[in-house]
Amino acid sequence: MSQETAQTTETEQVLEFCLGDETYCVSIEYVTEIVDMGELTPIPNSPPHVEGVIDLRGNTTSIIDPKVGLGIGGELGDRIVIFDSEIFEDDRSVGWAVDSVEEVSDIASEDVDESPVEKDHIRGLIKRDEEFVVWIDPQTVNNEFGTEEDLAMPESQ
Repeated sequence: MSQETAQTTETEQVLEFCLGDETYCVSIEYVTEIVDMGELTPIPNSPPHVEGVIDLRGNTTSIIDPKVGLGIGGELGDRIVIFDSEIFEDDRSVGWAVDSVEEVSDIASEDVDESPVEKDHIRGLIKRDEEFVVWIDPQTVNNEFGTEEDLAMPESQ
């Protein structure tokens, strides 16, 4: 009688969202909440991907338009994915404006293909039927969108 070793498949949960006609995802561990777009306060002389700030329960939160950084056309989304401030070196509060939030999915590691481009912010591609979901890493996306100073929070008074 032979012993078979059970292979354990590593899975990770991701939050899927739409930007334009494409679906993207981020690890759910980075997401603290999803809120509707509120009134933005624009920040003068900010980079094109920084739409402004909102007051989210007493915290000043920078709102980023990932479409600008990723080269996707279209209007600013009306949902905001808020990221855990601890994933950023300066503990700033950041949210991405997305068109829609789709679902939380379990992704098996063998279902993730390597990115065809050498960019740190793209973790990989997930094939779904005839389409792909692009897996983005919000921790490293600053390197592609701009410098740390571009995303720095206004000084609190």
